Amino acid sequence: MSRPIYQIAEEIKKDGHKVKYATVPYLEAMYSLDKIADDYCGESGRNIVIYFLNNARGWRGPITRRIKKELKDILNGQEKLDL
Repeated sequence: MSRPIYQIAEEIKKDGHKVKYATVPYLEAMYSLDKIADDYCGESGRNIVIYFLNNARGWRGPITRRIKKELKDILNGQEKLDL
């Protein structure tokens, strides 16, 4: 079982490495998500996480790989559930 999306967002913020300005709205939206199936302002949590990952390509640091992998694993797990 994966941890809530808002906890992942909190860890990203605590990391201290600045994310690109284009990522900020998606990171802020992630604070409102418990799981990938949740919606925020009419947008699916799945899309919010995808948009975050697409815009976070320049985000680097010691925990970056682990968090990005965790988010991708959550996305892949949701795809399997949708089948």
